[in-house]
Amino acid sequence: MNRTPQQTIRILVSRHSAFYSPLISTIAGGFLAEEGLDSTYGVLKGLSAADAIRRGEADVVQTAVSSSWGLLEKGDRDLPVHFAQINQRDGFFLAGRKRDPSFHWKKLEGQSLLADHGGQPLVMLKYAAFVNGVDWSKINVIDAGGIEEIDAAFRAGRGDYVHQQGPLPQQLEKDGIGYIVASVGASMPPVAFSSLLASRAFLATETAQAFMRAYRKARRWVSEAPAEEIAEKEAPFFPGIERDVLATTIASYQTLGCWQGDPAISRELYEQSLTVFLHSKAINQRHPYEDVVAPPPEG
Repeated sequence: MNRTPQQTIRILVSRHSAFYSPLISTIAGGFLAEEGLDSTYGVLKGLSAADAIRRGEADVVQTAVSSSWGLLEKGDRDLPVHFAQINQRDGFFLAGRKRDPSFHWKKLEGQSLLADHGGQPLVMLKYAAFVNGVDWSKINVIDAGGIEEIDAAFRAGRGDYVHQQGPLPQQLEKDGIGYIVASVGASMPPVAFSSLLASRAFLATETAQAFMRAYRKARRWVSEAPAEEIAEKEAPFFPGIERDVLATTIASYQTLGCWQGDPAISRELYEQSLTVFLHSKAINQRHPYEDVVAPPPEG
């Protein structure tokens, strides 16, 4: 096995969710340690993914290719690059107040929906509604704030439906408060959803090669290993979530297929994400793949 001198990879994430298990498991599954790498892990606070890299506060950041488009439209060209895909599908779910095996998206019309108003989640939700024939203007879309506020609002009885990333809706089901009726990712085409960001200088290092070896192993493992085994390893990262709920969430993402395939960000999925954002007028133009994406380090 190739090893690199012991050092620390500083990882920051835009969101903390089981959806990002390929990255979490580089640590939880011991794959970075196998490469001789220590690690730190935290959630971005008050800083953009690009600035965290540019200021030297992180080596690798979980974000999305879409995070670069707004910066490009402001004239910023000194940008880190997205070098590996985490997910090739949206990882959000819709949950309602009751079980509904016959749910279809048109049922959202005339109802209230607590929607995550984060940039990409809301854009993807609007596109999923569009491809499923929903008139967005006929939904009472509620902005309850951040992740915790959305969850608290639904638990307090606000909204007919809620839009959340796993494992929160799975925990709602376990608690008998809400029931998953749809997967956003399964309801729309695959896209370049979430990705790993780094500087071009970092990607040229042996450390980046070692990280990528660990990441490839971790991504393959979370795609193929039993969900219960993955949940056992990741449990320390989710202290407020019950183990069986975490396993159910991981199994849902495995079934969705969001971690399958090569971790390189394909041009096809990149272009599909551009199409989604242009549909919602969240960006003004198609940004060249080469300005945003770089190939993963070899090794």
